[in-house]
Formats: sequence, C-alpha cells, structure tokens
Amino acid sequence: MKTLDLNTWPRRPHFDFFRGYTQPHFSVTAPVDITAFRTQVQGRQVAFTPAVTYVLSRAANELTPFRWRIRGDEVVEHESVHPSVTDAGAESELFHFCLLPYQPDARGFLQGAAAALAASRAQPGLDEDPVQDDVLYLSSLPWVAFTAITHAMPLAPADSIPRLSTGRFTEVGGRWQMPLSVQVHHALMDGRHVGAYFEAVQTLLDDPASLT
Repeated sequence: MKTLDLNTWPRRPHFDFFRGYTQPHFSVTAPVDITAFRTQVQGRQVAFTPAVTYVLSRAANELTPFRWRIRGDEVVEHESVHPSVTDAGAESELFHFCLLPYQPDARGFLQGAAAALAASRAQPGLDEDPVQDDVLYLSSLPWVAFTAITHAMPLAPADSIPRLSTGRFTEVGGRWQMPLSVQVHHALMDGRHVGAYFEAVQTLLDDPASLT
C-alpha cells in the first residue's frame, strides 16, 4: 500500500470537489454478455458465482482507481483488493458476509474461495473489520434482472469502497445477459473509469482462458 501525493495528483481538484458531498457515490447498471462464460463455467464444472466473482475482482484489481481508498484527508492505493461477498446457506433465508482472498490465478482463487465459503457457512455472521478497506463489496440478486439498484451504506466517515452487484440471467436473441451494477465514489472515479471497468469485465467474460 502507498499514500498518494495529493499535491501532484492530477485528480486533486475533482477529489476536493466531490468528497464534500453528502452522497458522493454514483452507480451505473448495464448488461454484460455471459454466453461464452456460461459455456466455459459448465465445461470446467465450477460454480458460477465464485467464477464470476473472480472475473469482477480481477477486472477491479487491474484498474488502479478501483484500488484507491479515502482515509481522512488522504488517498491510499492498495496493491490488491479482496471481494467481500454476501452468501446465504441452503437452510436459511438470511445472508452473511464472507471475505474471499484475492489472487490473480483463477484456480488458486477458486480453491481459496471454496475454503472461505465453507468456513463462513459453519459460523455465519455479519462481522466486518470497520477499518479494513482493501476490499470490494459484491452482492447478487439472482431473482431479478434489475436495471438499477441502490445500496445501504454509512454516510460518515467517508466510505469509498466500490459496490458491485449482479442479477438474474436473461436470454436475448440467443445470447445470455446478466445485469451488472457498479457503484463508486465520485471523488475517486468518473464515468470513463466505470466504462473501462465494464470493458475489462466483458473482455474477461469473452476469454475462454480466463478461468485457467
């Protein structure tokens, strides 16, 4: 982790402008094409949710602004950020949180995710480290092909952790689509950064080797 020099940071004027907002987050929701990815997941016999979590986390880790976090009057840049996902056991309608250790190797990530999910299901809870910010918040709403979504979040102190949500698959013209919502802090990112994230996600979803 490193602390950015705000005196030389080109984004400093935008940072100062937006961080004073009561609600400085903005979100974008759009469909991504998962046709090739579904085939890849089925062929490799891996669970879809951990697999798509890997893709969303990898795309975020490869784009520097998604690793920036606000700490007081400073901005830090993490070397990597880890997905904190919502998970629900088969016997309960309630969800719990589970932190999955990120690593760029897909097989290693999926193995670590399986172990972390098994441990969290044995002792489910909503406990999170209020100081830890090298995370991404991921959630899934597989019952709804939503076109927009809002998130509960604290207003103080500044919460600059990106929130990523996926929804129900739909078939359109023989192709499978999945809604993806990306919510970020405007002091750290603009629409062009979110656009680059969607492009990075789609590139990985289309890549037959993304899970190798």
